[in-house]
Amino acid sequence: MTHYLAKISLFIVFISLLYSCNAVKQVPDGEFLLTENTILVDSTKIKDAGVYSQLAQKPNPTIPLIGVPLGLHIYNLADPQPDSTYLKWLHKNPKREERLIRFLSKKQVDQIDSSYVSFNKWLQKLGDAPVIIKENKTEKSLERLERWYASLGYFNNEVNFKIEPDKKRAKRASLVFNINRQKPYIIGDTIIEKISSPVVDSLFQKTKSNSFIKAGKQYAAADFVNERDRLTVLLRNSGLYHFEQDYVRFEADTVNTGHKANITYLIADRKITDADSSRTVPFKVHKINEVQIITDYSYANRNKSYSDSISYNGYKLYSYGKMRYRPKAITDAVSITPGKIFKDIDRSLTYNQLSDLNIFKYPNINYTPVPNDTTGTLLNTSILLSPRDNKTLGVDFDAFLSTIQQYGIGFSGNMTFRNIFRGAEILQISGKGSLGSSKDAADNSSRFFNISEFGGDAKLTFPRIILPFNTQKLIPKYMLPTTTLSFGASAQNNIGLDRQSFNSFYNYSWKPSKILNYQVDVLNVQYVKNLNIGNYFNVYKNSFEQLNDIAQQTEFAYPGIINPEYYSINNNNEVVLVIPSGANGFIRDVLNGDITPVSDQGEAYQLVDNIDERKARLTENNLIFASNITRTRDTRENIQDNSFSRTRFKLESAGNILSSVASLIGAKKNDRGNYEVLNVQYSQYIKGEAEYIKHWELDDNNILAIRAFGGIAIPYGNSNSIPFTRSYFAGGANDNRGWRAYDLGPGSSGSKDEFNEANFKIALNAEYRFTIIGAVKGALFVDSGNIWNVYDNIQDEEAKFNGFKDLKELAVASGIGLRYDFGFFVIRLDVGFKTHNPARPEGERWFKDYNFSKAVYNIGINYPF
Repeated sequence: MTHYLAKISLFIVFISLLYSCNAVKQVPDGEFLLTENTILVDSTKIKDAGVYSQLAQKPNPTIPLIGVPLGLHIYNLADPQPDSTYLKWLHKNPKREERLIRFLSKKQVDQIDSSYVSFNKWLQKLGDAPVIIKENKTEKSLERLERWYASLGYFNNEVNFKIEPDKKRAKRASLVFNINRQKPYIIGDTIIEKISSPVVDSLFQKTKSNSFIKAGKQYAAADFVNERDRLTVLLRNSGLYHFEQDYVRFEADTVNTGHKANITYLIADRKITDADSSRTVPFKVHKINEVQIITDYSYANRNKSYSDSISYNGYKLYSYGKMRYRPKAITDAVSITPGKIFKDIDRSLTYNQLSDLNIFKYPNINYTPVPNDTTGTLLNTSILLSPRDNKTLGVDFDAFLSTIQQYGIGFSGNMTFRNIFRGAEILQISGKGSLGSSKDAADNSSRFFNISEFGGDAKLTFPRIILPFNTQKLIPKYMLPTTTLSFGASAQNNIGLDRQSFNSFYNYSWKPSKILNYQVDVLNVQYVKNLNIGNYFNVYKNSFEQLNDIAQQTEFAYPGIINPEYYSINNNNEVVLVIPSGANGFIRDVLNGDITPVSDQGEAYQLVDNIDERKARLTENNLIFASNITRTRDTRENIQDNSFSRTRFKLESAGNILSSVASLIGAKKNDRGNYEVLNVQYSQYIKGEAEYIKHWELDDNNILAIRAFGGIAIPYGNSNSIPFTRSYFAGGANDNRGWRAYDLGPGSSGSKDEFNEANFKIALNAEYRFTIIGAVKGALFVDSGNIWNVYDNIQDEEAKFNGFKDLKELAVASGIGLRYDFGFFVIRLDVGFKTHNPARPEGERWFKDYNFSKAVYNIGINYPF
């Protein structure tokens, strides 16, 4: 109790110190520090973030919950006149400067002054200057609010403000803005069109029903912006090369109209300005005459003659050297087609498609009128491509510490070969390895670097869908289709069970739109071979301790029942099973009925059977032949977009093809009733996942983010469990942060093993992110979730999901986070507290582990979701 009182007292003292800081230290007399903005619309307080964004002054940011303006206090720590303060101190004592110069030097004394000034400027830059209510900025806020509501049709709105001083605290005040919107204007019944060019008028009439401006609708400035954009996009994608947004104008008549805005469309003819005169002509539909593609352009060779050229499907490809590309590889990425009408979107698609090939730098596309064209409607197109280097090499080196390796070094390298078969293909060959020192290595080697891991991958990417039939109609080139073939292998030495793994996949991907992406693994193969299964009980020590405890109790109850070769006697005269022979022998004798086990933890035979089942599952070799499809919808436009959603669905199936083949050829099953390939029982299961992420930017500093995830993998046919590499775990820096990775679940079993996994998972997360000061961010979060076993061979009822009643076993963690935003990445520290712990007995699950001694500290890169 004293321990908790000390923590509470320290927290209270800390908060008291923050509040005791003089927030108005640098607020001049007669002025006020802005503490709050309130907007009343028709006498009703609103919280619309869009309206509040119009205000020119906002209060200094505060830390949520405690409401302390930390940035303001840091700013107030700075001396506003550091140079004069230092000089005043230096000359206060007539001999002080002289003594300092003798002790140091004149230059160093001057440097003290400079350092003092720099330090105070740094404090001011780090902190937030006090937001003092200024009349000119308040008037600016009024103007913005007036324009905001006028843009929504409230042309006669009235806006005023008042300053409300804080009666309890000096030099502080809030601003209250009062807005009386009055009656809004609506679009009049008659919309007039004054469109000069016949071709423009024709296109307008065909799409008139799509207009954003409709009679009877409340006036909104955004509708006119959207309508101008709609018409510009429509016309520029219908052949009108010279059309620009400025040609679309509107007139609104609101005089004596009874709160109606009578709208007139004004779209003039094309304006042509010559040297000394200007004229107008009707817009015309332009066509693409010729498309020239220079495949190796550079500024240095711009005036040289081409030495190679190819004509292909109406395109003309040129090269200053020997042509290095098959023409189809280039033209498939070009949406601008000779003989077709000009479309602005074709240029955008061509930019994206050529850039996505990753063999050229950003292309340069130009249109020029065809000389001597009497119709004035033909355009020549030139596409200048600057190749990237054919070969690039990347290397990386790292040093690290972990619970497995007391010290380790890692290294990796990759080589990229572009245009490998002259069809814009990309071959990437990568390798990685690590050497480490571990006291727990399997061979207990005396060498410093006694564990290692090495691996390599080769990936070949084609910029098209490779199938025996043409997929252009199904997946056109604007969807950026690719085909990827990959092979990889890795091997571990003295790490766990010393696994060797081989993996390969054949993959298609395409993007139907900017926000939608599909990825199909036609075949995803993984083979995992364990070379050192005798080391199992050295790796999974919890399982060994459970088994050894049963052996000790059994031998105590029935002396001599256990084969003496299975164990040794420790200093406490206790049985210790020999690894691996003694542990395996004891399990075998129990399951054969030769030994009747004893345990105070429950039904002893079942416990031994569970340990053996888990051992068999984690030591067996895995062969997975899977296919899957993933659909991702992500509305995030760029890294600065803080209001977006992301939805992902994935469906995977494994083993069906092999099972069909085995049945057709009449393959024999092993003694366990399962089919094998190359003496390995292959996995058969179906797996589904769904994930939803949503971010809301509440204001300039605050973001609310949520995530929901659900996944289940069901074994059937040739399998009664899911391979370890395809199962789920819970906990960790990107999951439930009150538990370490693999430390949560399954169900209420209480993380009996080192690596707890299961085949069903639910994860729910919510995080409130805010700015503390500058690049330093904070977060408050709540995580919930767990894993369970369902439809597999696990018999432990605490680990199984038997229905909705087991949702009470959802673990809940809550906590705080600290982040530093470097701009291109974020480093974060999250402290998670076990809020609801399903491993505890019912009635004792809430807040029993809610303290710093049992908190989990997570360090991560970038945000968890």
